[in-house]
Amino acid sequence: ARWCPLSPAGAQTTQLLVEPRWMPAVLWDRVTLTCQGLGTPSATTWYKDGQRWWQEGSDHFIVKESGTYQCDRPGTGLSPNASILNDRLVLQVPARALLEGDTVTLRCRR
Repeated sequence: ARWCPLSPAGAQTTQLLVEPRWMPAVLWDRVTLTCQGLGTPSATTWYKDGQRWWQEGSDHFIVKESGTYQCDRPGTGLSPNASILNDRLVLQVPARALLEGDTVTLRCRR
């Protein structure tokens, strides 16, 4: 099981996980968004491009349209944004924290 990270104040926050874990995320990669936070998965509210969205009542789904997504869980609030692109050519990096000197694999995809 994965745990939500703690904020500086010690309270849990809502997290939006993007799979596969490459940035930027692209629509043609069959992207799955998963909302993690307090409360039941059925209490999840989804937003697309800043507007409340039809996809509600589930904590995950496969993205069918490009845009900027967020989710909300009653106990932990609104997640950070996740942007899903539909570009023809994209240079991707692994979605993980990088430190100076790390070896990084890039993907150039079209």
